[in-house]
Amino acid sequence: MGAYIFRRLILMIPVILIVGIVVFMLIHITPGDPAAVMLGDRATVDQVNQLREAMGLNDPLAVQFAHWFGNALRLDFGNSFFLDMPVTAALRERAQPTILLTTYALFFEIIIGVPAGVIAAIKRNSLLDRALMILSIAGAAIPTFFLGIVLILIFAVRLHWLPSGGYVPIQEDPTAHFKSMLLPAFTLGFSAAGLLARLVRSSMLDVMRDDYIRTAMAKGLKFQRVVTGHALRNALIPAVTVIGYSLGALLGGAVVTETVFTIPGMGRLVVQSIARRDYPLIQGAVMLTAAIYVLVNLLVDVLYVYIDPRIRYGS
Repeated sequence: MGAYIFRRLILMIPVILIVGIVVFMLIHITPGDPAAVMLGDRATVDQVNQLREAMGLNDPLAVQFAHWFGNALRLDFGNSFFLDMPVTAALRERAQPTILLTTYALFFEIIIGVPAGVIAAIKRNSLLDRALMILSIAGAAIPTFFLGIVLILIFAVRLHWLPSGGYVPIQEDPTAHFKSMLLPAFTLGFSAAGLLARLVRSSMLDVMRDDYIRTAMAKGLKFQRVVTGHALRNALIPAVTVIGYSLGALLGGAVVTETVFTIPGMGRLVVQSIARRDYPLIQGAVMLTAAIYVLVNLLVDVLYVYIDPRIRYGS
């Protein structure tokens, strides 16, 4: 297992390199000049060129990329053009809201998606099964920004149960923190739970047809034990895969959710950075997200071994 993990970590380098190249090229071919945005409409052409020269934007793209990627390998993403601070420090300041929002959303995805899929499989073709599948399709189809606005209108504007937006750090007031994060976390998690519920239902239906399930039932084991102790564990393999991949979708969805609920996280910071053409900050945020995504996929592969002992990775 140790050798397998080491090989996967080594393979992260070309993946990150490809991501870095794609992100760098997409950002630099996008219309807009950071120097012109910083100086404003009244700046002269000479002033813009001087600032571009000071920022290194007049160098060939290959030189800019080699300089940036070499520093990025040392976790140095440069300085933000507009915040006038290191990119790593800017991302660190905004990391807590985004990480907690993604964690809470993942929690909602699991506690909604897995039980819904199991119940739908057990009650196959029943009214409850159809209702749960309709909800799962609705969860996957409804845009997060629309669902967020609807929840704000209901629970914040009409009922006054929860705040409509903002963020309270957990270390300052845990109660206010969870109240401020409940709506955005549910909004983000409910959308991801729809796909998970449908996958768990499909996997459970396949597993329930296997011979060992019928054998366990014939031995007189309780149905609940057969479902939870035998069927669900074997059906979790594809579910864990989807949960791992959904983390990337949750991180991406946090951009919209943080904007709707005015949460000062990395997603909202990226949106502001795109409008400002803040190249270093955009590149640093995307690279960090890509690294997290690759590490989560590695963690998912490792979890396979603990879920199903039959799975072995060669040394």
